[in-house]
Amino acid sequence: MTTHLALLRPSLPRLAAGGSLLLAVLLGAAVVLGTFGAGVVDPRATGWMLAGPMGPDPVQYWLGWTYFVSAPWSWPLGLNPDYGMEIGSSIFYADAIPLLALSFKALRGVIDVPQYWGLWLLGCGVLQAVFAWRLLGLATSDPLARAAGAGLFALQPMLLNRMGGHLALSGQWTLLAALWLCLSEGRGARRAGAWVLLGVVTSLIHAYLLAMVLGLWVADLVARARPGWSRILSAELVAVPLIAGCGLWLAGFFALHSGMDAPGYGSLGLDLLAPFDATEWGSLLPGLPGARHGESGGSYLGLGGLLLLAAAGLAWTRRAGPILGTFVRVRWPLLVMLLAMLGFAMTHRPSLGGLQITLFDPPGWALGLAGALRASERFFWPLGYAALLGAVALVVRVWGGRRAGLLLVVLLAVQAVDLRPALQRVHGLVAGAPREVPDRLSGPFWARAGEVYDRVRAVPAGNQGTDWASIASFAIRHDLPTDAVYLARIDSGGVASLRARVATALRSGRFESGTLYILRDAASVALAANALDPERDLLTEIDGLHVLAPDWLRILSRTGSALAIP
Repeated sequence: MTTHLALLRPSLPRLAAGGSLLLAVLLGAAVVLGTFGAGVVDPRATGWMLAGPMGPDPVQYWLGWTYFVSAPWSWPLGLNPDYGMEIGSSIFYADAIPLLALSFKALRGVIDVPQYWGLWLLGCGVLQAVFAWRLLGLATSDPLARAAGAGLFALQPMLLNRMGGHLALSGQWTLLAALWLCLSEGRGARRAGAWVLLGVVTSLIHAYLLAMVLGLWVADLVARARPGWSRILSAELVAVPLIAGCGLWLAGFFALHSGMDAPGYGSLGLDLLAPFDATEWGSLLPGLPGARHGESGGSYLGLGGLLLLAAAGLAWTRRAGPILGTFVRVRWPLLVMLLAMLGFAMTHRPSLGGLQITLFDPPGWALGLAGALRASERFFWPLGYAALLGAVALVVRVWGGRRAGLLLVVLLAVQAVDLRPALQRVHGLVAGAPREVPDRLSGPFWARAGEVYDRVRAVPAGNQGTDWASIASFAIRHDLPTDAVYLARIDSGGVASLRARVATALRSGRFESGTLYILRDAASVALAANALDPERDLLTEIDGLHVLAPDWLRILSRTGSALAIP
């Protein structure tokens, strides 16, 4: 009996670690399923994306994917020309997660996937917990501390705020993976290969995440180069950006030749009170004044996270000098990079409690470059996660892993209570959504028009113009290309050129053959009314849209259709 116990004893830590990892996985999945419900995971359920409560972004993703999967393969693979036509680009700019879009398109004919974002959210919740568990393993081997801490990393407004709309940015597990690579041991080819893999995977998810991951890679490269440069580091220096660039190219990132320098850097920055501001996500703390813009609210750490930082502060007072000194001496490149990202997040116009000042005026070229990543508050995420990790490490160092585990269980419960009303609000966005949303433009006219026309134009052309979703949904259901789009970035010069060309056609009455026009402003309606042939063309209002149907009357006469003219 004693012999059997002796044999079993070395495997007990492995069993404990396996159980801890399983608990972390379950906690990560529970955060997503508890927030959104299991129904979103069903690939056939599209109503929660298209019903509208989560905003226009999910509709954009579904349209971009549906056009992409129906189109023939192109080169590079991510091109998506029918979604936008002259102003179209690629699946990358539809924010449809090229990593999954390319994979599921390759499987078309084998499996039908109307939507994969529910699976993506679930996967992100699980991977967030898994990589948090790995990260926390650098600070403690205590199973409870690692599992409860992973749950706290998964139950973060930084993550949940993006899950409520901008779904590709739910892939914040890539940041945890990058932090783990920065802080773990190892220098050789395996470490370089891990960075290459993480870089290309992130390049197929989202550009913001890629910028953060590459920044952390640079910090790690500098740290590993300090003892001396090597051939492996030289190869890695070339391979990581090269392979990540190939991923971007494959996804269609370079299909957009202009329009990346979107204005707005400085207006979507981090307020210094944002990590403590419970206005949008917390229920146990009072809201604080702060910047109110499209990114605000997503940097709150939650009461559980803030109490963890407070506990770490208390621990720091006991052993601050040696711990901090060792970290700065060994990990200074990472610290410098995290602070640089914090500075980028704050921008040249930092704010405190909503009071904003302009420190300096960057040159126009610098603002243009920064405009590619203008929603800069997001660059707080790596520092936010690193701060939580550092807090766990301090608490473990001072009070031990077992006590830290019990503390993290309590803090996880506090976090859940603090965020519960906000989570219920997000749940309400999808709970009552129908399984499918009927097409708004589905009457007899639209059915016939979908058969006889080759494309649909929204006039004037533009990004996320009036009724873009209804027009594009009608077009894709009839396999028609359209320029009614919503894209993350768009070529403004191409839009201006297309508008001028279409306006000339309307003014002259030389309408594009096989084209159905949806006129979105009074000027376009007036141009068409003055130039159309009333014996041939139809200009009318149907379902609240002004429709110009060239040759409509001739088509009906030629086919002998009994369809009533609206």
